[in-house]
Amino acid sequence: MPSPRGVSPKPRQPDSTPPRLIIVFGDQLDPDSPLIRSLAPHDTVLMMEVAAESRHVPSHAQRTALFLSAMRHFAAALQLRNIPVRYITLDDPDNTGSFETEITRAAAAIKPSNIACIHPGEWRVLAMLQRVQTATGIPLTIWPDDHFLTTPQEFEAWAKGRSSLTMEFFYREQRRKTGYLMQGRGSTAKPIGGAWNFDKENRLPFGKTGPSPRPRPPQTFEPDDTTRAVLEAIQRVLPDLPGDTRSFAWPVTRPQALQALDDFITHRLPNFGPFEDAMWSNEPTLYHSTLSSALNLKLLNPRECCERAIAAYHAGKAPLQSVEAFVRQLIGWREFIRAVYWLEGPSYEQRNSLNQHGQLPPFYWTAQTDMACLKSCIGQVIQTGFGHHIQRLMVTGNFALIAGVHPRAVSDWYLGMFVDGIDWVTLPNALGMVMHADRRPAAPRGVTGLVGTKPYAASGKYIQRMSNYCSHCRYDPAERTGPTACPFTVFYWDFLIRTRDQLADNQRMAMILKNVDRMTPQARTQITIDADLLRKKLGITTAARAIKSV
Repeated sequence: MPSPRGVSPKPRQPDSTPPRLIIVFGDQLDPDSPLIRSLAPHDTVLMMEVAAESRHVPSHAQRTALFLSAMRHFAAALQLRNIPVRYITLDDPDNTGSFETEITRAAAAIKPSNIACIHPGEWRVLAMLQRVQTATGIPLTIWPDDHFLTTPQEFEAWAKGRSSLTMEFFYREQRRKTGYLMQGRGSTAKPIGGAWNFDKENRLPFGKTGPSPRPRPPQTFEPDDTTRAVLEAIQRVLPDLPGDTRSFAWPVTRPQALQALDDFITHRLPNFGPFEDAMWSNEPTLYHSTLSSALNLKLLNPRECCERAIAAYHAGKAPLQSVEAFVRQLIGWREFIRAVYWLEGPSYEQRNSLNQHGQLPPFYWTAQTDMACLKSCIGQVIQTGFGHHIQRLMVTGNFALIAGVHPRAVSDWYLGMFVDGIDWVTLPNALGMVMHADRRPAAPRGVTGLVGTKPYAASGKYIQRMSNYCSHCRYDPAERTGPTACPFTVFYWDFLIRTRDQLADNQRMAMILKNVDRMTPQARTQITIDADLLRKKLGITTAARAIKSV
């Protein structure tokens, strides 16, 4: 582990070239990044554990521990290569508590000719770097992040003139560019299997008996001395962070991340595709990879993950529908979401196009609820910092959407409570995909969202179909009013009533909205009353209404 003051174990040799201060943030732990490759003996790497990054939004203790442990392991690896590292630990008595003050302090001590870093993953951090440059007068060089397959400039050119951005079209371009799962090259290339995706085959529920074969849990990694020291420091310095750390077992080094990748490819990839949208009690990961945190810290590269999965397909060890689904998540959705984040600018986070203003229910921090699906999904987030994508979209996210929660409250929760939370990931996913709140101000009529072409709103019947949560819940997903009505079902119909006018021109919502129009005025009024009472009971307080109650 690096020493508290970050002194390199080997003194630097004299050099006439002015030194650079190289900043490595916690989500840039790629030992082969172009900036790391450019290091000269006179350069100093600055790495910082600062309390402000765990309090910017309330950060799950495991998320904080993952970042800090991975950072300390990365710094130690650099020091073994005789690279000077100025490492500021969380409990360093001289720690000033923020990136901005620590970079300024380091610049005053080192007097670099230049400050350099890989492009950060958040607008807030980019703005901070620009403030430091202005305050210190030291030139700032921001290197492109070649971890990703698509640059912001390439995506901007692709998106130009489009009122909505359809990931499927972007994904097809990515397939052609990479050649992944393609026959031939260039404009005549065709997807292997004759289809670009296998969504229709990949939406299977488990049925009454549950997953078969039972999924093998992901490989876990026992905390070493470095990780234990991080956990102890967090307990001393940040004792009020949400979440439990007792189950911490995430990969914190590149060798561990490679083991986790191998474990997924070998044991869960074959069944990932068909059941990627299914859920089951006491099966928090099922056949999912759980590799997103290692990818987002840059311990893994998306190219190597795709190529390992494609190799498994060609070796006959994984079906095409599973491999394609995994590849689509990496070169399609992941790249698309990041590109939208940088395309839309820092004001993107302020959008609230469905005009929803409710508070996040308190049970999102405690899992103390009698709704079985939410108790299970939120409970595992509190325990582990993990939830797979369908739990995020169709349980925790769907509930917030239809209940009328403010989208920023939801995006902040996703950023802080999941170990893979980084702003470029969570903001477009939560704001656009989950909350359908990111309509561009100048979008033409009929376009209600930028990332999603329709709201992913669903009643309790969807959860009943795709899981076994409802089998041990006191609520009935078929009922939309009354004491045993499922809150998901109540809020679903209330959501459709509230947003009827806003969604009227969305062709994908036309058939659903006809069901609202068939309701009697009395039925709509009763749903509205029940939903408002339920919001008050759950502490959601308010949801702005797009139309008047009938």
